[in-house]
Amino acid sequence: MSQNDTTYSTLEAARLLGMAVRSVQLMVDRGELQAWKTPGGHRRIDRASLESVLRARGKPGLPAAAAGAAAAPAAQAVAAAPDRPRVLLIEDSVHFQNLVRLLVQRHFPDVDLHVASDGIAGLAMCGQLQPQVLLVDVLLPGIDGATLITSLRSQPLFATSRLIVVTSLDEAGRAPYAFALQGLPVVHKPQLALELPGLLRAALDHAG
Repeated sequence: MSQNDTTYSTLEAARLLGMAVRSVQLMVDRGELQAWKTPGGHRRIDRASLESVLRARGKPGLPAAAAGAAAAPAAQAVAAAPDRPRVLLIEDSVHFQNLVRLLVQRHFPDVDLHVASDGIAGLAMCGQLQPQVLLVDVLLPGIDGATLITSLRSQPLFATSRLIVVTSLDEAGRAPYAFALQGLPVVHKPQLALELPGLLRAALDHAG
């Protein structure tokens, strides 16, 4: 946030709109959101412009304090429910975020699900939450999923976390990422509803 809480980063706007960061960037490029760039080249989105889009989409407006925790970047502290298994989904597609939410609500009502829309936010949330299970897409903005997975697997802090890869890539498309995916369960997104519940159950049962 700015000092006057009048601007938002593209990541903050994406979280409020329920969209991928790239989609928000395109809205700025088309003039649908009013924004400017900082000297460092980062977009800052005008609060009034964002409120207008939220209203047009039938979403709640921004509170007077500029959305406080709701608009805070994912790198801030994340509240986790005590004594509940924690699952972190790192996925930029709103469609698949919603599908995973539905599957978790249906099959694992006691699970505390958190969502990050890009690799950088996901990495920060991993450190905060220390989830029992991570669901990671391969193609992500920020840090791609393969790099993120390699980083996580090398850190002792996540030695007891279980990883499940979700991807739209078929076997041939996954070949360049084989170095990172070796030994991990992989769910092809068209089979998500069929395969994820069983894999998630096994991961939760074996998570430290």
